[in-house]
Amino acid sequence: MNYILKDENAVYHECGFSCDNEVFLKLGSESFFLTDARYATEAKEFIKSAQVFLLDRRDPFKAVRALIRKSGIKSLVYNPLEWSVQEFEGLSTRLQINFKKSINFSQKKRIIKSEDELLVLRKAAKLGAEAFDEFAKYVRIEGLGQSEKRLFNKAENIFKNYGELELSFAPIVALNENAAKPHALPSTLVLEKDMLVLLDAGVKYKRYCSDRTRTANADDKMVFQKDAKFKDAKKQKVYDTVLRAQEASIKKAKAGVRASEIDRAGREVIEKAGYGKYFIHSTGHGVGLDIHELPIIGARSKDVIEENMVFTIEPGIYLPNVFGVRIEDTVIAKANGAEVIG
Repeated sequence: MNYILKDENAVYHECGFSCDNEVFLKLGSESFFLTDARYATEAKEFIKSAQVFLLDRRDPFKAVRALIRKSGIKSLVYNPLEWSVQEFEGLSTRLQINFKKSINFSQKKRIIKSEDELLVLRKAAKLGAEAFDEFAKYVRIEGLGQSEKRLFNKAENIFKNYGELELSFAPIVALNENAAKPHALPSTLVLEKDMLVLLDAGVKYKRYCSDRTRTANADDKMVFQKDAKFKDAKKQKVYDTVLRAQEASIKKAKAGVRASEIDRAGREVIEKAGYGKYFIHSTGHGVGLDIHELPIIGARSKDVIEENMVFTIEPGIYLPNVFGVRIEDTVIAKANGAEVIG
């Protein structure tokens, strides 16, 4: 297959290097990485599997078109989500070839992780879990009386390991009613004893992402473990329901099952408990170089799970203006079940 890529993670997966101004071409048996002079030295140093060319500053796709013409190819696959209208017009209007749309074809290529990738993902998950423990300790000692915004800023620093790591995404630190918003933004709400605390966060290790969510009760014994205990009976009931749902979905997750079956296993638990309308998102998503990859673990997903696919399982119940609970782990699908990596 002849194809062209611009997405940084997609390009990195092809050749082990990427930057914010690049084009990657696969033309027959040859591979080409094109960038500007700012990144040429590093590209030539790190890329062993592709020839490095410079982009023209006045016409960014001139060199790309020249390589395509020289190759003599008749068709080229591209992901339309990677291109602006202006960029694609600049490339395609001067080439007499067939451009074939294929949404997320790079993610489809890398949906099954190699053993090397799995090692990196396990390490990312371990580093992320350690940051959860450190943030819980901070909340126990210094968290009461602080706003979500202050707690959010502290979580960012902890998960970045004060500059040593990158974040998979901006962490979500949500208290009580704000936790009823799945992607809550930090507010001025102040943490008080026995409030519900939801933390969703992850780190990058060698560019691969971790992703985890825990919900806990704020007190002097708070930890982000799954055996959370709440003084409020309703919070405990909802929490226990979400935990049973997650356990049901994890139990279902293995090679050969449909992703929709994994979603259904947990959703049925929540529906039977009377909270079905409050589970408002899919059960999970793939994780890798991107924080959201394939497969999709949802009710309408057509994906069939294969061994060494990596994805989250994260059911939740969100009671508007009251509180929300989500429990999330990243898992590796195996023939006989799911390996939970955290």
